[in-house]
Amino acid sequence: MPPLRTALLQSSGTPGDIVKNLEIIDAHAADAAASGAGLLVCPEMFLTGYAIGADVPRLAENADGPSARAIAEIAARHGVAVLYGYPERGTGAEAGRNVVYNAAQLIGPDGTRLANYRKTHLFGCFEQEWFTPGDDSVVQAELGGLRIGILICYDVEFPENVRAHALAGTDLLVVPTAQMHPFQFVAEKLVPVRAFESQMYVAYVNRTGTEGEFDFVGLSCLAGPDGIARARAGHGEEMVVADADPDFLAASRAANPYLRDRRPGLYASLAR
Repeated sequence: MPPLRTALLQSSGTPGDIVKNLEIIDAHAADAAASGAGLLVCPEMFLTGYAIGADVPRLAENADGPSARAIAEIAARHGVAVLYGYPERGTGAEAGRNVVYNAAQLIGPDGTRLANYRKTHLFGCFEQEWFTPGDDSVVQAELGGLRIGILICYDVEFPENVRAHALAGTDLLVVPTAQMHPFQFVAEKLVPVRAFESQMYVAYVNRTGTEGEFDFVGLSCLAGPDGIARARAGHGEEMVVADADPDFLAASRAANPYLRDRRPGLYASLAR
């Protein structure tokens, strides 16, 4: 089975300007396709910007809203899947209560909506003020022969989340993020360790530059199941590309049998 070439777009786009950010996705989807990539991953809240405060309710959209349809058209036109972060407006009774989720959606290379994930662990006062946490920790889709899982930023810092994905068969965990100073060790050290201890690829895709009170560290990476980053961005705006290789993943899992050697009966206290 061929590797899934994955493009990591490290960018903060233009906060508050959805039209401009859609144009950025379009341009980089073209570049990703030209590089042979089958998947373009954008950062957390890329559609609108992260530090948008009181504009969260105004800029939020339904999962099948106009921006989702625009990105579906972009994905289909370039033949590349797109994962992007955005504020998702709740539907039904939630809409009346102005419920908004910090979400990430995966659109397939034919424009089909494959998966939508709502961040389960909200970071800091800003997120807790404007967002409602999601309740489904494992959301997956099939793409390019791999099982893709989705988490968002702070979620990956909980080992239970990543291990739940490993037990559910996730091969490539995509993590759009808004990682800021002084927590760069998460990108540098923790993410490759998560990939190794749960035997999967992890695509960690960050924002960059200053936005509101936040100074994003960049350092996006695609870490392999051997704990080594296949690609690593610097601190500025850039797109890096690397492969998630299912054959290497299978060999690594055979050589590093963490999941097979687990003793779940000893871990009951972790569910408290």
